[in-house]
Amino acid sequence: MKQQDGKPRLFSFTLRDFLIFAAIFICALVLCTLLRRSDISDGFASPVFVLAVLLTSRFTNGYLFGTLAAFLSVIGINYIFTFPYWEFNFTMTGYPLTFFVMLCVSLVTCTMTTKIKQQEQFRMESEREKMRANLLRSVSHDIRTPMNAIIGFTSLAATHIDNREQVLDYLKKTATASQHLLSLINDVLDMSRIESGKVSLELRPVHLPELVHDLRDIIQSSITAKRISLFIDMVDVEDEDVVADPMRLNQIMLNILSNAIKFTPVGGMITLRIVQKQTAPHGSVDYEFHIRDTGIGMSSAFQEHIFEQFAREETSTVSKIQGTGLGMAITKNLVDMMGGSISVESEPGKGSEFTVSLRFPISGEQAAPQRIPQLEGLRALVADDDTNTCLNVSKMLRMIGMRSDWTTSGHEAVVRTQDAIEQGDGFEVFIIDWMIPDLNGLEVVRRIRRLIGSNTPIIILTAYDWADIEVEAKAAGVTAFCAKPLFMSELRRILAEPFLPAEAAEQTEKKADFAGKRLLVVEDNALNREIAVTMLEEGGFEVDTAENGKVAVDKVRESAPGYYDLVLMDIQMPIMDGYAAARAIRALPDAEKAGLPIVAMTANAFDEDRQNAEKAGMNGHLSKPFDMQQLLTMLREKLSP
Repeated sequence: MKQQDGKPRLFSFTLRDFLIFAAIFICALVLCTLLRRSDISDGFASPVFVLAVLLTSRFTNGYLFGTLAAFLSVIGINYIFTFPYWEFNFTMTGYPLTFFVMLCVSLVTCTMTTKIKQQEQFRMESEREKMRANLLRSVSHDIRTPMNAIIGFTSLAATHIDNREQVLDYLKKTATASQHLLSLINDVLDMSRIESGKVSLELRPVHLPELVHDLRDIIQSSITAKRISLFIDMVDVEDEDVVADPMRLNQIMLNILSNAIKFTPVGGMITLRIVQKQTAPHGSVDYEFHIRDTGIGMSSAFQEHIFEQFAREETSTVSKIQGTGLGMAITKNLVDMMGGSISVESEPGKGSEFTVSLRFPISGEQAAPQRIPQLEGLRALVADDDTNTCLNVSKMLRMIGMRSDWTTSGHEAVVRTQDAIEQGDGFEVFIIDWMIPDLNGLEVVRRIRRLIGSNTPIIILTAYDWADIEVEAKAAGVTAFCAKPLFMSELRRILAEPFLPAEAAEQTEKKADFAGKRLLVVEDNALNREIAVTMLEEGGFEVDTAENGKVAVDKVRESAPGYYDLVLMDIQMPIMDGYAAARAIRALPDAEKAGLPIVAMTANAFDEDRQNAEKAGMNGHLSKPFDMQQLLTMLREKLSP
C-alpha cells in the first residue's frame, strides 16, 4: 500500500509481504537450528538473522515488517540461539546493542529499498511516457499524411468538377488515402485491444481457396500499381477446409503481404507458398505460409526487433514509407494467440522471407468433389512447365470425371493435339500455362486454335496478373483465365460455364433481386444517413429512414405487415440506442414484425460489439466504414430465402 506521493506507509500490510516475512524467518530458524546441532559456537545466529532482516526489508513494502524483523531477530539471537538457551539474561548489555543494530539495519535497508523502488517506478513511468509520446507522434504524423491527401484531392475535385477524368483520378486517390487512414486506425485499436486481452478468436469453418483468392483480390490493385509480380502456389495441400478465425488469419497474411508490397521496388516479385506439413495429428492440419519478396530487406540487428511495437528500421528508404510500426507486432500477437509461430529471414538488398506455421482442426464440412455429368469421359490436355501443377490439375480433372493427359512442353502440347485429332479422340478442354519456357502460352493457344477451331474451351493458367495480356489472349482464342494455385471449386466453375446448360449456369450465377425490397435505415448522423440511402437506392432498394431507435420502433410497430424487409440499425444514438431498439422490436406482439431481420450498421467494430448485437437480437453486424459491395453482400445474405 502506498500513498499518492509514492512513499511507503509506515504500517503497510499485505498478505504478500506477510508471506515473504514468514518464509524468510522460518528459513532463518531452520538454518540456525541445523547449525546449533552441528556443535558450532553461538556466533552463527547474528549473521543469519542480520541477513533475514536485510532480505525482509528488501522484499517487503514499508517499514512494518522490517521493524518486526528487527525485534524478532533480537529474540532469536538472545533467547533461542545464545546460551543460556530459552531464557533472557537481562544482566547482559548485548540486548540493547543487538536491537539497535538490527533496527538500524532494518531502517536503512527499508529506506534504500524504497528509494530504489521509487527510482524504478520513475524510470518505468518515464518509459511509458516516452512510448505514449512516440505513439502520439507516430500516429499524428501517419494520420495527418492521408488526411492531407483526402482534404487536398477533395478540394481539387471540386475545383475541376467539369473535368470528369481528372475528378475520377482525384476520387481514386482519395479512396486510396481513406483506406490507408482506416488501416492505421485499425492497427492502433488492435494493438490496444490485444494488450488489454480483449481480442478473442472467432472460430468457424474456413475454405482455404476462398481465403487465398480473397487475399489476391485485396492486394491485386496495389500489386498492379507498383508493377510487382505476384506468385501464389501450394505444395502438398490436400485438406482445404479447416476451423479457424478467417478475419484474423486474413489479417496476418495481409499485414505481411502489405509490408512486402511496401518495401519491394517496382518490377520486383512477391511469392506466397502454402505448404501442408505431414506432422499434424489425426483431425488436424499443419500449414506453413511462406511470404518472400525481393525488396530492400533488413539488417540482422533489426530482425531481432521486427515484432516489437513501433519497430521501424531507420534508413533513408524506410523513413519515406508510411506506417505506425505496429503491423508486425499485431501479427506476432495474433500468431501467438493461434498457437503458431512466425519467423523472418532477411538480407539487406536481397529481400525478406516470413514463415508462419499454424495448426488448425480439419472442418467436418468438407465436401467430396462431385463429378460433372456433362464432362464425363471427355478428354483434357494440361500443359505447364511445372510437373506438380500438371499432376494436381490432372488429378482434379479425373475427380470431375474427365480423362486427362499432360505435358511440360508447349511444342509437345501442339503435337499431341494434332495426333489426338488424327486418332479421332480429340481434346475437349485445354488448360495451358501462360509462361511455358519453350513456347509462349499464347503462341501455343494460337497454334492449337488453328487445329481445333473456335468452339473448344482453352483456359490459360497463370500465377501472374493477366490484365496486361487479356486483350491479346482473347484475340488468340483464350476462353477463360484461371489463377494459380488452382482449386477444385474454381476449376469446376470455369469448366461448367461452356458445358452446363444455360439454365444451370444461370442458376449458378443467380443474384438476389432487390427490386421491391424496402429497408428501414436507422441513423442519427444526417451525412451517414444520406450515404446509406444513396447506396441502397442505387442497389434497387426502397428506403425509409429514422433518426433514432425510438422512431424506428414506432415505424416498425405502425407499419403494415410485411412492409419492411430489413432494418439497418446504428448503435450509438440519442433517446434510444440500437441495442434497446432491437430488443423493443423483438418484443412486439406481432410475430412477423418481431422477427424482422435487423443488421447492426455501426462504427463499433470490435468482437464484443458483434456479440452485444447478437445478444440484443440482431441478425448481423456491418462495421463502418463500408463500401457498396460490402453492404450489398451482407443484404443479399440476410434477404436470401
